[in-house]
Amino acid sequence: MRRLWPTTVRARATAGAGLVVAAALALASFALLGLLEANLLRNAENDARRQAETVAQLAATGKLGRARPPGRAVEFVQVVSADGRVLFSSPNLIGVPAFPPAPPETPGTRMHTWRVRPVDGDHRQRVVQVVTQTPDGPATVYAGASLRDADAADDTTTAALVIGMPLLLATVVLVTWRVTGHALRPVEAIRAEVAEISDRDLHRRVPVPATRDEVARLAETMNATLDRLEASGIRQRQFIADASHELRSPITVLRTQLEVALAVRDPELWPELIGGALEDIERLQRLAADLLLLARIDAAQPVAAVPLDLGALVREVLEERLGDRVPVRVDLAADVEVTAGALWLGRVVTNLVDNAQRYAVRGVDVTLRTTGGGAVPRTAVLEVVDDGPGIPGADRERVFERFTRLDDSRSRDHGGAGLGLAIARDLSTHHGGTLTAEDCAGGARLVLRLPLTQPS
Repeated sequence: MRRLWPTTVRARATAGAGLVVAAALALASFALLGLLEANLLRNAENDARRQAETVAQLAATGKLGRARPPGRAVEFVQVVSADGRVLFSSPNLIGVPAFPPAPPETPGTRMHTWRVRPVDGDHRQRVVQVVTQTPDGPATVYAGASLRDADAADDTTTAALVIGMPLLLATVVLVTWRVTGHALRPVEAIRAEVAEISDRDLHRRVPVPATRDEVARLAETMNATLDRLEASGIRQRQFIADASHELRSPITVLRTQLEVALAVRDPELWPELIGGALEDIERLQRLAADLLLLARIDAAQPVAAVPLDLGALVREVLEERLGDRVPVRVDLAADVEVTAGALWLGRVVTNLVDNAQRYAVRGVDVTLRTTGGGAVPRTAVLEVVDDGPGIPGADRERVFERFTRLDDSRSRDHGGAGLGLAIARDLSTHHGGTLTAEDCAGGARLVLRLPLTQPS
């Protein structure tokens, strides 16, 4: 059964529409024929009843001889006494036996309607029976209306339905097939274009139809996805190139130092050469750890987030720092709770303080407060301010890019690899927060904003 069902959307839509329309047309046809039949029968019965009642009134007053032949709508009239004698009949019933008489004990007047075989001609008759009292006793008046018009209307309507319904159904199926094909043509174009796009063709885009409908929005969404994929690919290639460049320098220096140490035979110079090599190895370790952390962030690995006292976390991170070049002054509000991973959020604080101390002259200020309330969501705000040269306005976004060094921090000993602030921002975003460089009267001011933990 599943093999017989169409496999394409176009065929399924056409088949579904055809089945629904066929069922609806069949029900409508039966309903139409039924209503037409009932209406014509009711009209014939009303005509026969009126004729029978008129003749019954004449019979009741003994004036049956004044009865006129039936009108055009009524085929025949017959009056039968209780003993089965025909008291009156229309000309077309002359010689026809009497209809079965009504029970003689039936008092008053009653009516009964039924169908009989053709009395004259080839059409059914709708017969109305009226029982009345005459001066000679009870009598039954029969009036029959021909169903010729009803049969003709039924035959005509049935023939029209037999011919018209398949044509209408075929028209619906054809229109559905054409309309569905026209609507799905852009989808097929999108599919064909996407099928040809490889990892080296991310610059290509799918065609967007001018219909401004769901298919157009699908194409726009697909192009937006390709934009993100292309940007991600460019960013990844740039990251790999920058990482290779950053790794090449310490590896080259380390190899040079080791070659010099191997060539120098003076044991008194070995400690200095080995110490320099260890410094480069430590730099390589830090760079490798940073690259691994960035890879984990890019992979969107889940964080074991728990409610944390941000003030206590900042204080713990600062207490573990020994031998800082410049002091760190703190002003931390109490009971500031956020939901985050302690290890990653501690890394954010460490990177911000490291960056501030790298450029500070006399000290670094770390401030923690909260903002918002009421209709505005409450937010934890951590500010790290140094009194160094500051960050130019044009570079306040660029400093968060990976491997970015401003002009004053290009030296290997002073500037680092340019990953600290990039890691801090990525981790902040991963926790639902933001990290920005904002205006400051002197020096640089980095602001971390995190949503506060909602009370349960």
